[in-house]
Amino acid sequence: MIEYIKRVPFIVYFLCNWFKYKKLHFKSIINFSVRVQGKKNISIGSNSVIQRGGWLLALKIDAHEPDLSIGSCCAIGDYCHITAVRKVVLENDVLLANNVYISDNLHDYKNIQIPIISQPVLFKKEVILQSGCWIGENVCIIGASVGKNSVIGANSVVTNDIGDYCIAVGAPAKVIKKFDEVSQQWLSVSN
Repeated sequence: MIEYIKRVPFIVYFLCNWFKYKKLHFKSIINFSVRVQGKKNISIGSNSVIQRGGWLLALKIDAHEPDLSIGSCCAIGDYCHITAVRKVVLENDVLLANNVYISDNLHDYKNIQIPIISQPVLFKKEVILQSGCWIGENVCIIGASVGKNSVIGANSVVTNDIGDYCIAVGAPAKVIKKFDEVSQQWLSVSN
């Protein structure tokens, strides 16, 4: 009974918002302090949780409709910011620590005569975080994808794709370990 009572505010949120989203599963939990813009282009699967202070943004900047998709059983920590102008996908069972920034775009900065805030937002590359990956605290992922069951260490900046079953750290992020299917062990990668 207590669990049901705790869930009442989220049920109210669902009833007031499900029709505004592209898809919002009734078993998902979105903290009330999360700012959500572009709901009609955002999908959230079952049993996914988005913690406090986050920002989900699906922003149309050109003829393409943005697509921000969060699969089932994802856990998104406090103060995470996810922006899509074309395509950002979190597949099932993705874990984001606090303060993670994910974006498929960046601000243009080439014209030094114009303040960057006044320059256009540009699509960089679609972002796909594959099933089971874990993104550490304070990570930035900009126009890059992360493979299945991979780990991105805290404070890393990911601007190039990371493959399946890898551990990557640093700014820019580099793979330091990869799972070897023959030996069934995580092995160091020499750079």
